[in-house]
Amino acid sequence: MPDEIDQLREQIEAESIESAEEAEAFRIKYLGRNQGAIPDLFDQIGDLPPEERPEFGRRLNALKERAQERLDAAKARLKREEQAGGPDIDLTLPGRRGFRGSTHPLTQTLDEILRILHGLGFSTYEGPEIETDWHNFSALNFPPDHPARDMQDTFFLKDAPEEEDPRVLRTHTSPGQIRIMENHDPPIRVAVPGRVYRNEAISYKSFCLFHQVELLYVDEGVTMAQLKQVLYSLARALFGEDVTLRFRPSYFPFTEPSAEVDVWWADPDSGRGQAEDADDGGQWMEILGCGMVHPNVFDAVDVNPERYTGYAVGMGVERMAMLRHGIDDIRIFYENDVRFLDQF
Repeated sequence: MPDEIDQLREQIEAESIESAEEAEAFRIKYLGRNQGAIPDLFDQIGDLPPEERPEFGRRLNALKERAQERLDAAKARLKREEQAGGPDIDLTLPGRRGFRGSTHPLTQTLDEILRILHGLGFSTYEGPEIETDWHNFSALNFPPDHPARDMQDTFFLKDAPEEEDPRVLRTHTSPGQIRIMENHDPPIRVAVPGRVYRNEAISYKSFCLFHQVELLYVDEGVTMAQLKQVLYSLARALFGEDVTLRFRPSYFPFTEPSAEVDVWWADPDSGRGQAEDADDGGQWMEILGCGMVHPNVFDAVDVNPERYTGYAVGMGVERMAMLRHGIDDIRIFYENDVRFLDQF
């Protein structure tokens, strides 16, 4: 058995330890508690004659210490080599800042509009983007043969059961006023923001989806003068005190009388911004439609039109953002171009 210690010592000295995996294999082979060669020899001490046991134990302890020394030295060497072979780090270099995103310009404009409207007393309601034909058209006084019901202007859903009211992607946020008046009695003063969808040709001034904010105010004695004052207050808060607005008579099935409101959009490079500046390279840009709620709409939701009046407004968020930031193409909002978005 003493010869086994000498043989094991020669094997330990001859072992090559060049990796962490080889170090672990060395430990298991020679020092492992369950199957290591040295612990196995310790288990055999009891088989020796009593007079040989002390010397054998001394030599075996020395062998165990030598095996542990080899293992510890190999691990230390491997750790130094790993650190020396790592990437060079210059601790004097400035740190790398993490990428910080920002809010999309449309979201910024929408948030600003809602902030102003909240200051004017409007609460917020968000309706569904998939609407029934009744909420999107019929309750808003759109006759059955109205062009807006045509497939060329509206996205209809194919999977709606025939016996149910047809489903559409809402073409405006006006269905929100129907849902509110169905569930709440006047007085009502609410803003309805959200995405809307129309099957339009994509160009610099139109897109197949865009954002609107609907306003609805219903109470006793509401007038067109109050509507105009709210719109002037909103425009001045968004575009500045010198903003120029134009009200034009118009037609919408759900309001009477109706109007469209334009803002004078001057050439940003001209340095001039009033509508009377004929040479400023500007133009009128429509930003919203409005009017007094039609009595037929009140009838559809069981609100007494003899007692209550109200106004409704539908404004385009994209147009507002274009005016605020001097953007001349609506499509750029949806291109996800980081060079554009980084400016906000």
